[in-house]
Amino acid sequence: MDKLGMGLIGCGVMGSSLAKACNELEQACIVAVSDVAEEVGKKLSEELGAPWYADFREMLQREDVQAVLVATPGFLHAEATVAAAEAGKHVFCEKPMAVTLEDCDAMIAACEKNSVKLMIGQVCRFHAVHSKVKQMVDEGLIGQPACMVVRRLGGGFGGVWARTWRNERRLSGGTLMEVNAHEIDFMRWVCGDVQSVVARGGQFREKQTDYEDVMLVTMTFANGGLGWLHSSSISAIGEYGGRLDGTEGSLFFPRIWGDDAGIHWARFGEKEQFIPAADIPVENPVRAELRAFVNAILNDTPPPVTGTDGRAVVAIALAAYQSAATGEAITLTPKTEG
Repeated sequence: MDKLGMGLIGCGVMGSSLAKACNELEQACIVAVSDVAEEVGKKLSEELGAPWYADFREMLQREDVQAVLVATPGFLHAEATVAAAEAGKHVFCEKPMAVTLEDCDAMIAACEKNSVKLMIGQVCRFHAVHSKVKQMVDEGLIGQPACMVVRRLGGGFGGVWARTWRNERRLSGGTLMEVNAHEIDFMRWVCGDVQSVVARGGQFREKQTDYEDVMLVTMTFANGGLGWLHSSSISAIGEYGGRLDGTEGSLFFPRIWGDDAGIHWARFGEKEQFIPAADIPVENPVRAELRAFVNAILNDTPPPVTGTDGRAVVAIALAAYQSAATGEAITLTPKTEG
């Protein structure tokens, strides 16, 4: 069987990672790349043996490009996605889906109108601890989720992640979208749609940005459960973990990544157990999400992370910013498929 031809839009760190993972698949490969930065685009082009285009619209004219991977900054996602959909190409778009709901809606509408698949790159769904927590909840091991807490604390954007556009919320979506799109999606994936959001935030150290560097976000889920996200980019001692208490038991995952990562769990009245992350079999997460995208195209099935899922993350983040600014609880109306 011929491989599905993929075009890459955006040859930065994430674009390069996606492209290389794509070329590890049996059923797809990168046939062309595009980036406005010639040096960046040509470098990856040479590594992959795929031609480079400065203008992605020119790349979209290629018949062998059947789908695209969009890995530009968030504020540019809608332009590339809509153009690709109008050219009849399926779209895998990196998170955050966009930085405005208007852009999210335009992306969904364009893909629906042109009957192409749209998947959002919420890669944490394919990581060991995240996926195992979801599985254990779905199996009913802790009963109905009642309270989920996630903490992701770090020291801001440095090294290869340092980009001037990340300093402006209108371009990056701020930390809640550029980083915590993963955690917001994780919490919604496990506990369901979010009904309302209350948040508080402040800017204490990262003065080069125009948005909060600490956010405390409380979510009320439609099923009545509660969620709490602690986001920080001013933490000299990093942390990534959380817990989930249910009506019949609890899951505790103090470290999602690292050598001692894993899940402690117990039901009321029973002995605590521990599942090391190393014992949870998963494929390379970036490759796994792209495999899921390709399978959705080949089998004509819905992708595991839809445009509606991506839009919901943006809506929750925007509600948190609004609540932090006004001091009010923000009510959300979930958008359904179609």
